[in-house]
Amino acid sequence: MTLAARDADRSHGNGVPARGPDRPVEVWPTSAIRSALQDGDISVWQRIVLAIKRDPFGRTARQVEEVLANAELIGVSKAMHEVIARSRQHLEANERAEAARHIRVLMDRSGLSDPEFASRSGIPPQDLEVYLSGKVSPPASLMIRMRRLSDRFAKIQEQRRGRG
Repeated sequence: MTLAARDADRSHGNGVPARGPDRPVEVWPTSAIRSALQDGDISVWQRIVLAIKRDPFGRTARQVEEVLANAELIGVSKAMHEVIARSRQHLEANERAEAARHIRVLMDRSGLSDPEFASRSGIPPQDLEVYLSGKVSPPASLMIRMRRLSDRFAKIQEQRRGRG
């Protein structure tokens, strides 16, 4: 059986997979997503939206993008496009905030002042402030450098406490 035939066999007219309408959207074939976007109702669309919000770069989001690639962005198509864009923006903002929290932990652990930490990391203090604000995330190589710096100074602090 071909993939297209298997996909067709797995879905019925309303875009919900024929074998288990309670199956997670994340396991629906692309044909079921396409059918749901074209013929589904708001409850089916909400399930797709929730799957996209759970994983904005995941399988369902990519399937919706594939289906929408050649569609005119009106109605539900436009709404799904917006859901993907906003979900990705929200996720990226959360990731930048998480990176900022991690940098703060590294700085606190090092015991260095903000300007000293920036200097020893090889970046201008204003760049460190931008990273700490969560507006921009540092490159992975800089995060590794900051972790190594923090490790080194945390170890020095431990040695000093051990002598004291």
